[in-house]
Amino acid sequence: MKLKRIHHVAYRCHDAKETVEFYERVLNMEFMLAFAEDQVPSTKEPDPYMHVFLDAGMGNVLAFFELPTQAEMDRDHNTPEWVQHLAFELENYDALLEAKEQVAAEGLDVIGPINHGIFQSIYFFDPNGHRLELVANTQTQEQIDELKRVAPDMLEEWSRTKKAPRHAAWLHELEFRG
Repeated sequence: MKLKRIHHVAYRCHDAKETVEFYERVLNMEFMLAFAEDQVPSTKEPDPYMHVFLDAGMGNVLAFFELPTQAEMDRDHNTPEWVQHLAFELENYDALLEAKEQVAAEGLDVIGPINHGIFQSIYFFDPNGHRLELVANTQTQEQIDELKRVAPDMLEEWSRTKKAPRHAAWLHELEFRG
């Protein structure tokens, strides 16, 4: 099997219209299409839904389901809020700073920019409680090559010890930031 790409990523939303309007306004995504059914095609269960699709750029599609007959949506309370998120890449650091101003102008709380060594990020939440990250890459090819080189050793050490390996500690140590 050879995967071509991710076709779409789907999440749940409180209100499909509000969600589409948010992503159009805040992230400049184009609303592409919608499906609505009273029965789930794969399981044949009676469960009306609205399924909306937004263009996230370069063939990437972000989709949402509104499920009005299901229990109110909630997050996984066993997982910290910062873990599950959607990250979108911007052109450069200046675009990240402009995006931060735009997002803050919407009245949203924005964290960052945070320097991750190979990229800078800002974070905020959509109307459904999904955490969003906007990223500006800042890495060098040498940094990427080194991270790729140490990745197997890091994973193996983590698997044995469940303690953070130090192979890439330079990512968040001030003296190595560019």
